[in-house]
Amino acid sequence: MKKAILSVLAVCAIALSSNNLFAQATTATPTGDLMTTLSANSDYDASAIAIRAAGLGTTLKSAGPYTILAPSNTAFSNMSSGKLDSLFADPAKLASVFKGHVISGTYDKAALIKLLGSGTPTLTTLDGKTLTLSVTDKHLTFTDSQGNKAKVIAFDLLGTNGVAIGLDAVLTK
Repeated sequence: MKKAILSVLAVCAIALSSNNLFAQATTATPTGDLMTTLSANSDYDASAIAIRAAGLGTTLKSAGPYTILAPSNTAFSNMSSGKLDSLFADPAKLASVFKGHVISGTYDKAALIKLLGSGTPTLTTLDGKTLTLSVTDKHLTFTDSQGNKAKVIAFDLLGTNGVAIGLDAVLTK
């Protein structure tokens, strides 16, 4: 019990002591659904394009709520052109990859920090796989079941049907 309390206090102290620890948060009032939010953001519009190409756009425009772990445009540009072309050439494969970036429910910055302190920092994606949260080099990191990692680079990109979290990588091999 004492260890659990100390863990929670440590996570809270870290979160409060450094605003940079968990990337940048935005607090704008949502003006559209998550697909509109991503499409309108020049750092994440590639995620919106990929989601539409995967055939998931209609789902993610629905009531939700959803949390989209959105790779940044830079994350896509860091992928090899062969890997990127391969994904976009196969909508089923692309859909599989992006279902691994979507979680039912809303997990904003505060909810993720709370989850870290719970002792079971895992979330289940739309494809039924598990993502594990951890803190690596002062950044919140998502790790998928295959060991792929992505750091959070932006929080709380709000949509009327949930929230998007910006990532520095695409969770795929």
